[in-house]
Amino acid sequence: MKSLNFCTGVLLASLFICSACGGKGAAYISNSQSNSTQAPATAQGELRYTAPEGWVKEQPTSAMRVAQYKLPKAEGDPEDAALVVYFFGATQGGAVQANIDRWISQIQQPDGSSSKDKAKTETSTVNGLKVTSVDVAGTYTAEMAPGTPGQRNDANYRMRAAVIETPKGNYFLKLVGPAKTLARWEQSVTDFVKSFEFK
Repeated sequence: MKSLNFCTGVLLASLFICSACGGKGAAYISNSQSNSTQAPATAQGELRYTAPEGWVKEQPTSAMRVAQYKLPKAEGDPEDAALVVYFFGATQGGAVQANIDRWISQIQQPDGSSSKDKAKTETSTVNGLKVTSVDVAGTYTAEMAPGTPGQRNDANYRMRAAVIETPKGNYFLKLVGPAKTLARWEQSVTDFVKSFEFK
């Protein structure tokens, strides 16, 4: 009986710890639904790319950001666009479709219609890497920072984001900014994605 009570206590404690880890902040970094195609962390190499002329390289503000750029604003726009490439770990970051859905949910339509119906998603192969991307415009409503209560409300914004599948694991690209500014850098963003290679 003593042994049974001990095992029951351990089980209850484990359940309590698991439920405490299910917060919003943790889900942003790691999703339990990781892709089965992701390779172990022992894979050699990394994602390489060429930043277009005119982009401003910035110091990444966290260890999960492998690259961070500012795309200077178009005339009349309120701010620059921001592009970040993330890598959370070999099996971290969540499933491809879960990320696409989450990104789309951060853009709201002024008329209340579905952003999912207006989003353009596609899958392509870039230098042997599978790239799943989404392009959607509207009002940007993401959190100011992961896990914080503040929320953006930026009208006439656009997001281009992508999941890049590599032998090391998934990389994530997210570009957000005023729609006019993203239009200004349209071709350079496309060229940036086309430069992806793993070596």
